Amino acid sequence: MKLMNALSVALLSLTTASGALAAVGADEAAKLKTELTPLGAEKAGNKDGSIPAWTGGYAKAPAGYKQGTPRIDPFADEKPLFTITAANMAQYADKLDEGQVYLLKKYPDYKLNVYKTHRTAAAPEWVYEETFKNATRTKLEGFAVKNAFGGPPFPIPKSGAEVVWNHNLRVHPAGIVWPMHSYVIDASGTSALATGAVNEIRVPYYEKSESVESLQKGYYFGVLQSVSAPSVRAGELLMFRDSLDNTRASWQYLVGQRRVRRAPNLCCDTPNFVNSGVDFFDQPFIFFGPMDRYDWKIVGKKEMFIPYNNNRLLLTPHKDLIGKNYTNPDAVRWELHRVWEIEGTVREGQRDVRARRKLYADEDSWTMVIGNTWDAQGRLWHTSVGYPTLMPEMPAVNLRHWVTMDFIKGSYTVTLNTDEKSPIQIAEPPPSANLLTPEGMVVRGVR
Repeated sequence: MKLMNALSVALLSLTTASGALAAVGADEAAKLKTELTPLGAEKAGNKDGSIPAWTGGYAKAPAGYKQGTPRIDPFADEKPLFTITAANMAQYADKLDEGQVYLLKKYPDYKLNVYKTHRTAAAPEWVYEETFKNATRTKLEGFAVKNAFGGPPFPIPKSGAEVVWNHNLRVHPAGIVWPMHSYVIDASGTSALATGAVNEIRVPYYEKSESVESLQKGYYFGVLQSVSAPSVRAGELLMFRDSLDNTRASWQYLVGQRRVRRAPNLCCDTPNFVNSGVDFFDQPFIFFGPMDRYDWKIVGKKEMFIPYNNNRLLLTPHKDLIGKNYTNPDAVRWELHRVWEIEGTVREGQRDVRARRKLYADEDSWTMVIGNTWDAQGRLWHTSVGYPTLMPEMPAVNLRHWVTMDFIKGSYTVTLNTDEKSPIQIAEPPPSANLLTPEGMVVRGVR
């Protein structure tokens, strides 16, 4: 607790600077081998034990599990410790984000089932080694990352932008393939499939064959999305490639045009047509892509109820997840964890339809689990909630399901990146680098 309070006070006023931010010194980096976890979280639990100490995470696949089959829920027998509702929310107000407070006040049946906290985040040993190296070699120049590879780039962050980069570069398989289903639920509660697709993802940042030098020249994350539904969009392709210089290159293949074209605006506050425009292109994964429209400030660290260890949700049929106004609360597992609270305000000279936003990152995995936005009038506009799940075969805690709710329109979108028949699969080897090119899209675009 002393360490958490010291960090909160020391980092309270830090903001993103336009110049270079230096890596930490060797003495500070040494904490990653003592009082901090190898990824930069506090090892110790909290004062009352409701957050336990980190003891290595959930780093071994359960007996009988085979990669490519549905991941089991290792905590399936546990029951909620308590439930937060509108009636008792005041008791827990200091541990709730703005979006959950809004939902509890607006919908009498909304609730948070809170379970025992398990600090399951882990990573391969080579990722720990590269993260330790990143602590002293990686720098932030403006919004560009220099000299990072193979692990969170800023395990001991000094600015809000560094925490956002830790999320963008969180521990991830080098290759992964998943079926995606995005549903839109309108203000009347009517649900419709916005997009059905397969995402083929290559993450060179976590390929052992890559290096600090090669990552500066290429991209750290690439995805090719092949759309199969609805039928009017079947055959469309969409590709993103995000680079460490804080830029995104993107392309589309449209069936009617039968050609690949650059799509320069698939970023930031451009309405996300994959989700029928309910959210924006930087709201998948809670935050996704370039970050230079905002000044990012570390507000501090706090204990907060967040979704965690939601493997049961992965196993729940889609029809049982989607409710009229929100996802089924009985399918979601909430736990008490420490998070980094990051606030973004639109930078001078920049424009974005969301004047302010907050992001909450799990300290153990650097995964953003909740993101809230406000409009220019100061109204709470969106809340995005992610449902981290266990990937013990990697090992990692990873984000594959999320929801974004538009409080002004009363609609929301649910992105489910698996289904009962086709679970997420780690791709070994990763998708070909040739596939994630405009030329590869031409070959794939057969319609």
